[in-house]
Amino acid sequence: MNYLAHTYLSGDNDDVKIGNFLGDWVKGSDYLKYSEDIRTGILLHRNIDSFTDRHPIVHQSMTRFQPRYSKYAGVVIDILYDHYLAKNWSDFNAMPLRDYVNRMHNLMLNNFEILPERLQNYLPGFMSERWIERYATSEGIRDVLDAMSKRTSLPDETEFAISVMEAHYDDFRREFFDFFGQIIEFVETKFMISISTNSS
Repeated sequence: MNYLAHTYLSGDNDDVKIGNFLGDWVKGSDYLKYSEDIRTGILLHRNIDSFTDRHPIVHQSMTRFQPRYSKYAGVVIDILYDHYLAKNWSDFNAMPLRDYVNRMHNLMLNNFEILPERLQNYLPGFMSERWIERYATSEGIRDVLDAMSKRTSLPDETEFAISVMEAHYDDFRREFFDFFGQIIEFVETKFMISISTNSS
């Protein structure tokens, strides 16, 4: 799961959203220095990642990318599943995606001083490029993968990833919806977080 899914799965508590958003940037016991609700968000983030990493539907999706991405196939699936969430956003939330992203950006800016320094350095570009909204298009996914292959250890195999995405688009969509319903149930049950959905 990527940023959009993590914040959506946080429910309505802003501090839980902050913790879930910065979850990847806080290691080990460092989470203890934050407030109770932000700690909950960080632990929620870790639980979402663990649930996702071991889920058979996610593994099925990953197999299509493993020939070129190997152990990084899960990173591609995190981004791809956010694509389906963004593209089908009105199924999950009544607020337009652009408004939701603006609110999320403002939440991070209003709490900028408590964010880890590396996240502070990353956030301005992330927001100005409107990365989350760009997840909704295949061209946006191409841009995200290209950018990540330049600044991280993600293999530079963007064209392969896009070709796989296009060839199995409906399969990935079905897998995402099957999986996402299960992770919503997991979060609501384990963390007692109410997640609103517009799905019928």
